[in-house]
Amino acid sequence: MRGVKKKTRRPFIQRFWIFYFSLLAFLFFLFVVISLGGFGFMPSLEELENPKSNLASEIISSDQKVIGKYFIENRSNIHYNDLSPHLVNALIATEDIRFKDHSGVDIKAMGRVILGIVTFSHKGGGSTITQQLAKNLFPRDDHSFFLKTMIVKLKEWVTAIRLERNYSKEEIIALYFNTVPFGSATYGIKSAAKTFYNKEPKDLTIEEAALMVGVLKAPSWYSPVRNMERAMKRREVVLSQMEKYNFITESQYDSLRGLPIDMSHYRLQDQNSGPATYFREYLRNYLVDWCEQHKKPDGNSYNLYKDGLKIYATINSRMQEYAEIAVTEHLGKDLQPAFFKHWKGYKNAPFDRNLTQTDINLIMKQAVERSDRYLRMKRNNATDEEIDKAFHTKTSMSVFTWKGERDTVMTPMDSIRYYKYFLLTGLMSVEPQTGFVRAYVGGIDYKYFKYDHVKLGRRQVGSTFKPFLYTLAMQEGEFTPCTKVPNIPVSFDLPDGSIWTPANAENDDNGKMVTLKYALANSINYVSAYLMKRYSPLSVINLVRKMGITSPIDPVPSICLGTPDISVYEMTGAMGTYANKGLYIEPIFITRIEDKFGNVLTNFIPRQEEAMNEQTAYLMISLMKGVVESGTGIRLRYKYGLSFPIAGKTGTTSNYSDGWFMGLTPNLVTGIWVGFEDRSVHFRNMTLGQGANMALPIWGLYMQQVYKDATLDFPREDFEKPQNFSVSLDCDKFQPPKNQEDFLEGFGN
Repeated sequence: MRGVKKKTRRPFIQRFWIFYFSLLAFLFFLFVVISLGGFGFMPSLEELENPKSNLASEIISSDQKVIGKYFIENRSNIHYNDLSPHLVNALIATEDIRFKDHSGVDIKAMGRVILGIVTFSHKGGGSTITQQLAKNLFPRDDHSFFLKTMIVKLKEWVTAIRLERNYSKEEIIALYFNTVPFGSATYGIKSAAKTFYNKEPKDLTIEEAALMVGVLKAPSWYSPVRNMERAMKRREVVLSQMEKYNFITESQYDSLRGLPIDMSHYRLQDQNSGPATYFREYLRNYLVDWCEQHKKPDGNSYNLYKDGLKIYATINSRMQEYAEIAVTEHLGKDLQPAFFKHWKGYKNAPFDRNLTQTDINLIMKQAVERSDRYLRMKRNNATDEEIDKAFHTKTSMSVFTWKGERDTVMTPMDSIRYYKYFLLTGLMSVEPQTGFVRAYVGGIDYKYFKYDHVKLGRRQVGSTFKPFLYTLAMQEGEFTPCTKVPNIPVSFDLPDGSIWTPANAENDDNGKMVTLKYALANSINYVSAYLMKRYSPLSVINLVRKMGITSPIDPVPSICLGTPDISVYEMTGAMGTYANKGLYIEPIFITRIEDKFGNVLTNFIPRQEEAMNEQTAYLMISLMKGVVESGTGIRLRYKYGLSFPIAGKTGTTSNYSDGWFMGLTPNLVTGIWVGFEDRSVHFRNMTLGQGANMALPIWGLYMQQVYKDATLDFPREDFEKPQNFSVSLDCDKFQPPKNQEDFLEGFGN
């Protein structure tokens, strides 16, 4: 009997081992076939080493802050050392506690899953962090059949094992955090930390890291933006796992679980929000063209939205912030309320009182035809009657106010008129020795006012144009800042046979002898007219072309009063010539562009041109210092308390629709324009409508903060005097030369 049992057992054992080894051989063969792509796509070794994903291109400020991105998926990569240890601990505790012990597939976890299936009880998931990474890097196709699902799962196992062979555990963690979506249009932990907490990933606290890891399970469902209660419960689960595996203590868990989720720093990252919105949009248009003209190694053009370019901008993030705050402080809290009050009760407000209703209707019609609503309806073939009805039908909308967006009900036509009231601005700050643009504010709110008043807008410059006239006088050597000339009318014969005689403002010391320094400080029109007649419009135009001004300028005498329309960008660059000893350096916005691997693709060097000699530039600085010492810019001293060396020039147009201030220090030149969308909208008097009241206060508030910031370390030294400089600048001691009568040549008709 015993012999029979042995004979019976032996075939069974043989069949078992045959089945066992056959199964191993089949699995081995199956994994080989999967690895070779027999069941569909499998990533190659090169793809595993360089996984592809849509990377956002980043704008990096001069102080190394990311101030904007261009993306399809808002994703930026980080390294393991950039992660908070709390993030790593929260992920491992929640998703894969044996992560450091397995090689991509956790056999124990798989056994738990199988047991759960057999016993109809949920025992937890079996996917490791590495398997989840494989799925994120190489997403599954849609599949519904069990067999296909199993094949896909096996493919992920193979990919996970190969990932473990090619990457360290730290690299896998970093790759995982770079690939996962967090909701709110963010991909990767760097973008998510910025969106939710305005932090870098390394700075996240325990509870913040727990929330970030928690929302990964279902970003929309557990989003604290959509449902705070669900997000709190999910965060508590993660904290519980961290306490269970001793990443935090029980007392930490008890204290953290009840903390409210702080969403005060949550900012959805898009083109309408964040710092330097107008700058980012200007740069976007430039970079799209740049990408089309530059090829990757594979021969394709770069893609701004996918290729993870690093754009190193000249903007300083702190100076940009100070500039934006200064605009809000002056316009939002002071000038805009004053304008509303100024026009309250007037029938045609905010338009000029001399306009007829027909004029106003034409302005409104033009505004309607520029609006997105009108253009959209036109594209959809709406009739004029349908469009007119839509613009006169009340509807719910959000409108801009200086206290935040406001939900209201009004007709689109009323909203257009509402926006006509708002003062707009353009500000650019440039380092004259390098041409680096340090701050750029193209308007008051990019979401509601898209037009860029720095680079694109051109407005009448008023008296800020006058220094160019005075430059000709200094350059020829006939005049110094202390030269006295009569303050009397000057007339011009015009081509049509008429005579034009510019007028002075009231109380401009008419008929007296005044120094050029006094004349520029007080923006006296008679003296500007005299210089124009002496040197001609073409001479002025030739000079400003050397100083970077390319806007069309007609060679007519009236340019002596600042009639040309010029951009803030051009005016600021031109004024930088004076602070840079006569050498014009074209303002630039980018220093270099790198690819995602750090390879430099392009370096940017500004164009330079010698516009005047060093002595002329210094004499002009002396003249413009007088504007701040005793002229139209004096409030910078007594109101804003700015004691460092400043040269400047205010500008005001004849109907007070445009106010300018150009402020120069040895290391920073800033140009500011303030005005309205339509020139028919303006203040009614000089007190409110002059450049010293409209634009200069922004410069004062801005520079207060710039010089207060010790990290910027702006020097307070004076403008450097040229070697062998011998011209007297003390006008109190100045005696007119004997040939004073020569200076009077050209007065009268």
